[in-house]
Amino acid sequence: MSNIPSILQSLRMPVIGAPLFIISNPKLVIAQCKAGIVGSMPALNARPASLLDEWLAEITEELAAYNAKNPTRPAAPFAINQIVHKSNDRLEHDVEMCIKYKVPLIITSLGAREDVNTAIHSYGGIVMHDVINNKFAHKAIEKGADGLIAVATGAGGHAGVKSPFALIQEIREWFDGPLALSGSIATGGAVLAAQAMGADFAYIGSPFIATHEANAVEEYKQTIVESTSDDIVYSNLFTGVHGNYLAPSIRKAGLDPENLPESDPSKMSFSGDAKKKAWKDIWGCGQGIGVINEITGAGEFVDKLYEEYVVARERLQMVR
Repeated sequence: MSNIPSILQSLRMPVIGAPLFIISNPKLVIAQCKAGIVGSMPALNARPASLLDEWLAEITEELAAYNAKNPTRPAAPFAINQIVHKSNDRLEHDVEMCIKYKVPLIITSLGAREDVNTAIHSYGGIVMHDVINNKFAHKAIEKGADGLIAVATGAGGHAGVKSPFALIQEIREWFDGPLALSGSIATGGAVLAAQAMGADFAYIGSPFIATHEANAVEEYKQTIVESTSDDIVYSNLFTGVHGNYLAPSIRKAGLDPENLPESDPSKMSFSGDAKKKAWKDIWGCGQGIGVINEITGAGEFVDKLYEEYVVARERLQMVR
């Protein structure tokens, strides 16, 4: 059994809501946490940077009030995603805000930073780093991360190409800390499957785009409802890092999703207006959306996920 931090031991079910660039906001994070799963958002979604202070205050105060009224079923903890790539000139400020509000869980992406991990540990926070292969997993733990998020093939955003079976089993050969699996997880049965493979948590993002709370245009949400895995394109054109995107949004931008050029990874950026615009117009999404058939509230989706998870566990017991 894995060594899971106490703050992650009392979730309604083993699910972490993935941070969605531009889309995640306090409203979505709060809804996810109240529903019993970890809610998260990227720090960079707060623009200008000063807005992050207001957002963290809103989340912490709202969840504290909810917990006071619901002592027997408190909200799950929340997480903030920090892009630690050298192009993020806001990192120092955003980490200071997380320290100020003692954010329980930090998710780091695109590089592993020992100084960031040390800063979060200073108040007792937990750091989980997302990785696309076993090599990066080793580096993250060596630099002080507490846990890992294995981003397998089919995940939304900056996905890897490894099979979830290969990625999880290689990491579990040497790491017994908290481990989440990302990649096409959109049902309760898939959550249980992630656990069966050796992960502690399922990491779910794309289904939450099609929720009322998400900061996405209605056309984006409806496209997810109408699309399947056949509509997902893997490309590095838009940020310099390979990721999965909805083909209809690429066509709308005047590009051919089947003939996209390669980008220069050395020119990727996560703070400039040009890249922000690219992310806004080209819609990121994972392969698991084929089962998303309607736009619902985040809490409703989590309730459905939980019901499926319970049924899947019962079915497994019957097979045994």
